[in-house]
Amino acid sequence: MKRTALACCIGFALLSSAPVFADPVDDAPPPSNDAEPATKLKDVVVTAVPLGQSADQIVTPVSVLAGTELDDARSGTIGQTVAGVPGVQTTAFGAGAGRPVIRGLDGSRVAVLADGLGSADVSNVSQDHATTVEPFLADQIEILKGPATLLYGSGAIGGIVNLVDGRIPQSAPANGLSGRTQIGYDSVSGGGTGMFRVDAGGDGFALHADGLYRHDGDYDIPGRTLDNSFAHSKSGALGGSWLGDWGYLGLSVSRYLSNYGNPAEPGDPAEGEPAVRVSMGQTRYDLKGALNAPFAGIDKAEFSFGHSDYQHVEYEGSKAGTTFTNQTDEGRVQLTHAPLAGWTGAFGLQAFHRDFAAIGEESFVPPTSTKGVGLFVTEQREFGPLKVELGARTDRQSSTPDNGDKRDFSPLSLSAGFAWRFDDAWHMTLNLDRAQRAPAEEELFSHGPHAASATFEIGDANLAKETANQVELGLHYHSEFVEAKVAAYYNRYDDFIYLADTGEIEDDLPVRQWSQRNAKFRGGEAEATFHLAKNASGHYDLRVWGDTVRATLAGGGNLPRIPAARFGSELSWRNDDWRASLGATRYFEQDDVAEFETDTKGFTLVNARLAWSFFNNDRSSWEAFVNADNLTNQTARLSTSLIKDQAPLAGRNFAIGVRGMF
Repeated sequence: MKRTALACCIGFALLSSAPVFADPVDDAPPPSNDAEPATKLKDVVVTAVPLGQSADQIVTPVSVLAGTELDDARSGTIGQTVAGVPGVQTTAFGAGAGRPVIRGLDGSRVAVLADGLGSADVSNVSQDHATTVEPFLADQIEILKGPATLLYGSGAIGGIVNLVDGRIPQSAPANGLSGRTQIGYDSVSGGGTGMFRVDAGGDGFALHADGLYRHDGDYDIPGRTLDNSFAHSKSGALGGSWLGDWGYLGLSVSRYLSNYGNPAEPGDPAEGEPAVRVSMGQTRYDLKGALNAPFAGIDKAEFSFGHSDYQHVEYEGSKAGTTFTNQTDEGRVQLTHAPLAGWTGAFGLQAFHRDFAAIGEESFVPPTSTKGVGLFVTEQREFGPLKVELGARTDRQSSTPDNGDKRDFSPLSLSAGFAWRFDDAWHMTLNLDRAQRAPAEEELFSHGPHAASATFEIGDANLAKETANQVELGLHYHSEFVEAKVAAYYNRYDDFIYLADTGEIEDDLPVRQWSQRNAKFRGGEAEATFHLAKNASGHYDLRVWGDTVRATLAGGGNLPRIPAARFGSELSWRNDDWRASLGATRYFEQDDVAEFETDTKGFTLVNARLAWSFFNNDRSSWEAFVNADNLTNQTARLSTSLIKDQAPLAGRNFAIGVRGMF
């Protein structure tokens, strides 16, 4: 671990000695069909926060994937797609499931959203459960790091990942019709992905349609093919909106289907043991709208409502094992008020009702009804060079299991953020948060074997709500030559809830117990992009970055499945018709592990990208691409993965394809 710490210190020293970078994607074009200059990404509006602010205007740590950077990052899971952002990794449960890990936090602490509403799946229950958001259909992906409970409730105590897909249009295409399409092939799985999106409208209306088909076989790892690692999925949506100077009102319906294997349970035909796979589906209905200046004192009123029917079946061969169902209703109203004594801000209400059930011989969580309602307010004001952001939220949440006692919780969250601009180039940020989270259903009530994750889970119905107290300090710099940022944070948790290995065996499965103890998280992130040259041959940029987090329990001991420290670099080049990059990311050894958890060896992933734009005109743009991942064919195991010892990441992969925008 000493070598890891030394390497990270060198990386952070390099970054902090250089002027610091505003956002990890400031060098990518905005999410549109036009080839805009790279510097315009800072103007992309972050929809997950009020007041229509860009990433560079927000005091809370935020990153946005959009444009070509999002195109290069897109993967089969939302976790893998965002895993290149400093401070963010993935749980990596094979190719079918991967949820974001933000600063060492995952599961019920990280909210995955679809256009501002929860994904309404059961991916927070266990790592083997996939999310129902589709990265290939996203316009942009927004990541808020640190507590985002003020806007999104206790399930966002570690942060949020918001996928913006535009399924409910808020405006009509400038020329009446726009869209994009992509088709690609991956050598590592012998599979491919195809997608399309079409938007049309004018004269007060807009329509949207999209669809995706993915069919990946078992993927290769160094030396062999990983059995039962296939992933197949389909997704599609139809939406439409009425538009006007008054605002908009829209509806959409979407369907998501996925069938994927569990590589930790490949079965053994010789012994008559079937492989374990997951089949899941979700139908979702969304209503969303906004009214401009609906009455005096209110500049904008926004509202959204979503209803979701979800089912997830775990099969052992052809036999259905546990069936998970989840019916969710969620609504949100947000009012942006007119400036008041120099303060601007928003307030609102969010409510949800979720009926969750796990049915079958190996159901490990009883059917549970969970209800919640929250009130929030966020305000900001500038005092010369100092910007102040304040916020508060109070929630009431209850969970009622079948044949069990109801649990009630009242989380309260407060935040204060400060940004001090020394001059046009330098500014410093300070964020102070006190956030609370109510325990989730699986943490409270689970008890039994879970075939897909190969564990015997035991909950604790007496768990208390947990409280996070975080301080984060950041330093940012912008210039023509370099853009960068460095941040350090410290988070003290009271009554932290975690899934601990007990070392015991029940029904031939390792027993994991939901436990509670005070804990500390501390870490740092840094990145810098150096604009090396801009001449007739093109633009040359060098990006370097790193992150690290350490998480310990009060009284001694480490928390399980904490991300390894990383250091990465990438050299990129682009001109009018071509772009290319070559990069490497070093994952250091993770030996600060919990009891009964194995160490994770370090490894280096080398990646390359090449894209050629052709047939470009005012109405359309086409691009052919070749991506190479894990070029040196490393055996790569993530410390965040529950099945890292059985299922490493994919080996060397070449992806080829064509994408078009019109």
